[in-house]
Amino acid sequence: MKHLYSISCLFFLFYTSIYSQKNVSPLPEDIEKADSFKEIYPEDNVVIVNSTEKITFDYNEKTQLVTVEKDLNEELMNINERSDIQKYVFYDNTSSVTVFNTRYRNSKVVHFPKKDEFYTSGDIFYNDARVKYMAIDFPVKGFKYLFHLKKEYTDSKYFTQVSLIDEYPTINKSVSFMVPDWLHVDLLEFNFDGFEIEKEEKYNDKLKATEHIFTIKNIPSLTDEGNTPGPSKINPHILVVAKSMQKDGQTITLFSETKQLYSWYKSLVDSMDEDTTILKSKVNQLTKNATTEEEKIKNIYYWVQDNIRYIAFEDGIAGFKPDESQNVFKKRYGDCKGMANLTKQMLKIAGFDARLTWIGTKRIGYDYSIPSLAVDNHMICTLLHNGKRYFLDSTEKYNSFGSYAERIQGRPVLIENGEEYILDTVPVENVAQNKKSTVTELHIVDEALEGTVKQVFAGESRASLLNGYNALKDHKKEEVLKYYLTNGDKNCGINSIETSNLEDRDNTININYNISLKNKVSTYEDDIYIDLEYGKHYKNIDLSKRNHDLEFPYKANVEFTTILHLPKGYYVKNMPKGINHKTEDFTVAISFSEKANTIIYTKKFIFKNAAITKASFTEWNTVSSALKKIYKEQIVVTKNQKLTSR
Repeated sequence: MKHLYSISCLFFLFYTSIYSQKNVSPLPEDIEKADSFKEIYPEDNVVIVNSTEKITFDYNEKTQLVTVEKDLNEELMNINERSDIQKYVFYDNTSSVTVFNTRYRNSKVVHFPKKDEFYTSGDIFYNDARVKYMAIDFPVKGFKYLFHLKKEYTDSKYFTQVSLIDEYPTINKSVSFMVPDWLHVDLLEFNFDGFEIEKEEKYNDKLKATEHIFTIKNIPSLTDEGNTPGPSKINPHILVVAKSMQKDGQTITLFSETKQLYSWYKSLVDSMDEDTTILKSKVNQLTKNATTEEEKIKNIYYWVQDNIRYIAFEDGIAGFKPDESQNVFKKRYGDCKGMANLTKQMLKIAGFDARLTWIGTKRIGYDYSIPSLAVDNHMICTLLHNGKRYFLDSTEKYNSFGSYAERIQGRPVLIENGEEYILDTVPVENVAQNKKSTVTELHIVDEALEGTVKQVFAGESRASLLNGYNALKDHKKEEVLKYYLTNGDKNCGINSIETSNLEDRDNTININYNISLKNKVSTYEDDIYIDLEYGKHYKNIDLSKRNHDLEFPYKANVEFTTILHLPKGYYVKNMPKGINHKTEDFTVAISFSEKANTIIYTKKFIFKNAAITKASFTEWNTVSSALKKIYKEQIVVTKNQKLTSR
């Protein structure tokens, strides 16, 4: 009897396992769909077949704040033979995650291990930012999971946007906002062009609310192209601005205009517990030997750049209150807000008028006409001095006083001014200020080219060099500098390097050295074949399959001049033809000329907008083909007769 019972149990377990497997294994139509999706999205392994996101608003009587709940359901399908992904969600003390789970397609819960931990930068915890995540394993093609997330926000001001694009392709997506009659919310649409997006409004008599529904189909995954404009400039999304509410017959203003945004920022600044006593001795030390006011300012500004470690996270991390200056000074690290505040307080001690300033970097696609926390992602310090405003970004190491990094140029700023505020714009600098020039003078020595190089770096080309060089440990600096100067070319040898001060951010940086280029010369009878090109700059920028603008770290202005001294009695027989191409985005000019028994080879690259936009892609690809051709060609010189073909 006992034996029969055991057999029955085993049979039951086996049957249950088979039945359970049948209920979660892919159906034939799922496998067929997976194959069709793979044809459309060959670079992806998982798709979101259906996504439903519901946004609801409520009022918390206790806190007297408008709250928001986001309820997201996704049907995930594997379109590869096997896939492993992570699902994650960030939150902090302004939000909470109430549901975070995965189910099989038959709705049975999958117990994937979940982790919940502080988000960190290196070995430093960043305030209260946390991330909850789990690894999801898809065993076979066509396998499905149902993902469910609920996230609550304690205050509508922290709920700023809803993205209509995901890191995985989405076949069908629906986003609905249930806006009660007592709440005024603006739903601002960005980057909808080029997508299948439909809108619908329904009124719900029972809830006394209007439902705004956005549906979108066949959305590719988030771009993995490098150096693109910020997400808010290219991805379809909805900016959510809760402007006002009705309560007990009265209108209560939330974020209806920039004034409310500034007032809230100011309330955070006013709540800070500043004690600048500890800063005074350092300020005195930095300014006591300065002979001018500008020297005092520079000493303070550069000290913060050099001595405070920047640990901030970009985009979407909550935490809008600056850390007190004494804390940043003691810890020797801080985010942009803490560093801006320390700069401000030290300048004030020295007798200057310095203000905290909110700014959105060039990654942000909005300005202060929109009263939202999404408008800015950065903080700097504004100095009002001799009738002029200077924008000091202490997070930009080796940025000189009075010059501005590309990421903040042209960006609107919100400057503190007591109960009021000042709106201004960071100046845009001319590409000429970033010039990097290289002059190389060469002679033919057997099968090599040997000579000298003189390089000059200014503006952001200087800051970029200093940043990279000074970030290295001392024992690696010379080795890496040589690699940088030779562009990693094993046929290029350099020695006798002389430099100006490689910590000087106020003057041009000069680097001089001797150079030897092997395998650049070959001789056949009376002819010498010379490959005068080294570096092959911008050769590998291929935009033929790119979808978004290509952005550079800064406006590039690069010029190379190579002077080759010909052996006595030799004349030019053949030289490559140059190019001269100019668009709204770039200038590329390459030329070869002969003068006083020398060949002069010049290359000039100017990217005046720090980008190649899609409108210029075709022209760039034409230039790129010409570049590759020139870089392959040789100069031919011959004895005793002047034969030219140019």
